[in-house]
Amino acid sequence: MNEIFNDELKKLRGRFMEMGINTSEQIYKATKAFIDRDVALAKEVGENDRLINDGETYLEKHAFKLMNIQKPKESEFRSIMSILKASSDLERMADHASHIARDAIRIKDMDQHWPDIENDIAQMAETVRHMLEKALDAYVYTDEQTAYSVANMDLEVDKQYVQVHEKIINRMHAHPELIKDGSHYITVIHLLERIGDHIVNLVEWVIYAATGKITELNPGKADPELVNRELQKQAEEQEKRANQNKKS
Repeated sequence: MNEIFNDELKKLRGRFMEMGINTSEQIYKATKAFIDRDVALAKEVGENDRLINDGETYLEKHAFKLMNIQKPKESEFRSIMSILKASSDLERMADHASHIARDAIRIKDMDQHWPDIENDIAQMAETVRHMLEKALDAYVYTDEQTAYSVANMDLEVDKQYVQVHEKIINRMHAHPELIKDGSHYITVIHLLERIGDHIVNLVEWVIYAATGKITELNPGKADPELVNRELQKQAEEQEKRANQNKKS
């Protein structure tokens, strides 16, 4: 019985990792479809969302089946519960990717590209995908240190969001005719920022699996002014470097 339980738990973990990898791919394809106005790729993202939903359903079903095989040890129970909770966050990330893909279809006839904003979006997508990759690594090895580092990376996503959001708003104020177009870009960066938050939720469940403790890791929630202070510090450092360059 114990051997069957261990084999099934291994399969459960494998399917969770597969769901995580598929979610990362959805984020990549959705943002690429938006930037390239690639309707075919956007539709592919929409079609593949079902696979993510099916993955979550599989994990839920087999997690409860696993606990019926035998009563899990405390650490095993935490591992199973963390998979159930974290898979829900993966499903939400994939939903956000699908929403980005739907916006890609909506803007297919938009006249102008905003190359600088699209480059910012690509950078945000790269950041959150790197976060997700490290979060999955933390899960595989139940690595608390990596989990904490992933949570700290979310600060960079929040900073990117604030900076890009300000650029878009300023452009729309200067050119009111671009308000409709700009709203699509705002939607996308908001969804990417939310994906970052869900990745932080995921690594919180890694900490739970390792320690049994529920820990709030989102730095922005703990300190709402943190992002603004970091951006101010960044601006001061850039100004200092510019002054030094003038003197030299």
